[in-house]
Order: sequence, then structure tokens, then C-alpha cells
Amino acid sequence: MQKKYFLLSLFLTLSISSQTTVQDDFEGSGTISTWTGDDCGLDTNFANVFQQGVNTSTTLLKYSDTGGQYANVRFDVPSNFDLSTNSVFSFKIYVSSSGITGSQANQVSLKLQDGKSGQPWATQSEIIKSIVLDQWQEVTFDFANGSYINLDPNSDAPTSRTDFNRVLIQVNGENNNDQVTAYVDDVLYNGTVGAASAIFDQLIWSDEFDTDGAIDTDKWFHQTLLPDGVGWFNGEIQHYTNRTDNSFVDSGILKILAKKESFSDQGQIKQYTSARLNSKVAFTYGKVEVRAKLPAGVGTWPAIWMLGQNINENGGYWDATHGSVNWPGCGEVDVMEHWGSNQNFVQSAMHTPSSFGGTVNLGGQTVSTASTDFHIYTLEWTSEKMVFKVDGIEHYTYNPVTKDASTWPFDAPQYLLLNIAIQPGISAGFTESAMEIDYVRIYQQSTLSTTSFNQPDLIHLYPNPIEDKLTIKVDAKLVGKELRVYSVLGREVDRFTFKKGYATYDFSTLKRGVYFIKFVVEGKMHMKKVVKI
Repeated sequence: MQKKYFLLSLFLTLSISSQTTVQDDFEGSGTISTWTGDDCGLDTNFANVFQQGVNTSTTLLKYSDTGGQYANVRFDVPSNFDLSTNSVFSFKIYVSSSGITGSQANQVSLKLQDGKSGQPWATQSEIIKSIVLDQWQEVTFDFANGSYINLDPNSDAPTSRTDFNRVLIQVNGENNNDQVTAYVDDVLYNGTVGAASAIFDQLIWSDEFDTDGAIDTDKWFHQTLLPDGVGWFNGEIQHYTNRTDNSFVDSGILKILAKKESFSDQGQIKQYTSARLNSKVAFTYGKVEVRAKLPAGVGTWPAIWMLGQNINENGGYWDATHGSVNWPGCGEVDVMEHWGSNQNFVQSAMHTPSSFGGTVNLGGQTVSTASTDFHIYTLEWTSEKMVFKVDGIEHYTYNPVTKDASTWPFDAPQYLLLNIAIQPGISAGFTESAMEIDYVRIYQQSTLSTTSFNQPDLIHLYPNPIEDKLTIKVDAKLVGKELRVYSVLGREVDRFTFKKGYATYDFSTLKRGVYFIKFVVEGKMHMKKVVKI
């Protein structure tokens, strides 16, 4: 069983780090698996009926534009193209004179787009080449040295962009209803792209909010200290409190409640209260997933966000032990922000020394039921980029070409914050509204070392691997603490509490495989791997 787990880890490592060529000969050895036809017919296993000239292969792609106004065939790649290094695309094409109608120019274009954008065509850069009918020919599109057309004339040159992940092939232009039958073969890009996105399959920290009442102080810290002794940043007009009036768990849901009420604290009287929670865990790279329903009302400003653990911010949980860098040098990641004055629009943003405050690094989407239904807000963070999604739909990627202290202070631990701020323009009729959170989960790649938490070894397991019963011996700090058992895919399968320094846990009812025993002490995650054979 240990060998099987090693091979699984090796596979995950390879799938994350390897590179792949972008090519398809339609003979079964191609690396493009996402061919799609828009407004046309598509067959990627069509017999070559014109085995002549430069192409005598057996099978190819058949493209059948039967009058679609914007017909094309396209594919996406898993990681964006780096055209500054490799900029050439090529393929072979055959268009029979008997397969076309109308009087369009005989041409083929290759278009590059950001397929993750809500309007991918708006990101387009295109090269058009003339073709000759009734013969195979190889056409080449060089986005470094060729004559390209940007749909948006204000766009940068293709070689300066890093957002292209889609390739379109279009014969005889668009915005017409003429018919074209074309045959395409030997599609090739002269570079490589990442083989796959990072696989975040290991749950390292979570709060499921299963216990009603006050928040779990092993996991969360109430940040209440006014940073300048008078008020909060951005002109916010609330007090953040540690009372259960403003943050509590009810029926498995965390509620952060913003209220209109006169409240005196730290020598300041304010007319609104809320809560601001800091996570007692910090991490580097991974996936953050929060299922939440947002408050409503003009002047409410809920946020799910992150700050560098090294931020020098008086009153923050990590300041006393790690605070050394002022904002924005620590980096800020806004996973989700929502303003009641712009109901149902959620935004993600990045604040760094290169752009902060009114940052240009942002994106968002409309979520029509943001305040009436739960939605899953996600950040995927690697050493290369930050990707933001709602319910799996991506709306922004931050991936600066140059990554340095000014643009990318994100190779160091960050921690989570949950809060509702109140803006000066709060509606006069506002009384209270809550951000409701079903769960908060942080995942990392299963091949990452758990020693990144830099914690002493508080738990010992034996035997390991096991067949049924596992003896667990723990440090005195864990007596009375809850331990949880997770599968390798992050699903919780059991939990238990230590009443003394050792216990025997029965794995006999669980399937063979890899499991993780996880627990939190003083806000820090500890984890042990168990292999059942």
C-alpha cells in the first residue's frame, strides 16, 4: 500500500509540473482534447479523401460551415501561451472549390483569445492568410513577426500578453452565411504549455461551524482594536466587537451580523457594530473555498479576504509574532467583496505595492442571488497566479508577467479574514443584516509537505501502515481536543476527542487507502498520514 501511495503522489507531482506540446495529427497521438465547433460541423476522425501533395495522412479534421454566421473550430489549452518565447502556430489545410458558396475571399484565420473571459472575442488577436483551393498547403501564423490584428486596438502586442488560452480557426471570414467545407491536419504550436492546473486535493484546515454558540477560538480571533485609536480604515464607521451579538454559530451556519446600535468601546462611540475575524492559520499556496450568503443594504461591505501573515497591523492576530511589513507590502487578496450599493455584483482584487487602494488588478461577476442564496467563493493560489471563481465560474486571474516584491508578495503565508464593514453612506433604514457562512475550507496539493506549518511533533501513531487498530499517543496539549479523520480526497470520515494521553482507534470499518488525522492547537494545523492496508 505504501508503494501505491508513492505512485499516486508521483503521478500528482508529474501532472502538476510537467509540460506538454500542443499538437494534433488526428491519428490518435495528439495532445489537444478540447476541439469544439461553433455554428458548424466538426469531425476530428474523418478519412482523408485527398491523400496527395504535402499531406498523405489517413485521418484529419473536417470543418463544415453550413452557413453559420460566425462559424469556427477551436480548442483551449490548460495553461496560457507564452508568446514572448514561442509565437508560431501552423497547420495544413485543404478547401475544395466544390465545397464553398458565395464570393468571400479564400482565406483562413487563426485567432487567439482568453477563453476564460466572459467575452472571449473581445480579447482577440488574429492573423489572416490567403489560401489556394483544391490543394493541401501548410499555413503559418507568427504572432511575433507576422501582421496581426487586435480586435481592441488598445490591446498590447500578442507577445506582451499572457491571457491567451484559446485558438480558433476560421475559414473565409465571419459575418456571412456562405458555406465552406475544409479539411485541417497537423495542427502545431512551436512551444509547450503547462499540462494541468494544480490539483488541490488535500484539506489542511476548515471550519464547518458544527457547534452552535460562540465561534471556535482555536480557529478564529476577533480583531477589535481600532488601528489608530479612533476608527477603521476606508472611513468605515462601525465598531468590530467580540460579542456573540455580532458573530455566532446557529444551526451549523456562522453569522457575522452588522447592526445599527450605539456602542462605546476604546473611548469611541459608534452607531454600528459588526465583527472582523482573523484565522489562526496561515498558509502558502492552495485553494480557499467559502460557501456564503451575503448581507444586503446600501452601505454594507462584506468581504472574504486575506492578508500577509507578516503585516504590521496593531491589533491583528499575527502582528505580535510576525508583524514586520506595512500594508500593502504584505500583499492583500480580496477573494470576495460586495457593496450594498451595487447589489449582486461581487468582485475580487489584488493589492500590492505596484497597485493598491483603487487598484487596477480586479475583476468580478454578477451573482443574481448573492444575498438570497448560498454560493461558493473560491481562490486558487499557485506560485504563478491567483484564480477567482464563483460556483466554479471564473471571473478574474492575476498573473503578472514580472513577479517581484512590487507585484507578487505572494510567496509567503497569508491568513483569512471575514468581516462586514459599514460605509458612511449606510441607508437610514438599515437595522441589521448578516453574512452567513456554511463552511470555510483550505486545500493544498497532497504532495506538499505538512512540515510547512513548522510545528513540534505532538502526536505519535503506531503501527503505520495498519490493518485495523491504530494506537495514538498525544502530547498533553491535545487532551480534551478534537481530532478529525479525513480521506485522501478531503472528506471527513470521523472525529473524536482525547480524554487522556493515548487511545486506540479502529480503522477496520474503513476502506483501504490513505487517511489523515488532523487537529488544531493554538490556531495551528497539525496532521499525520495513516495508510490502511
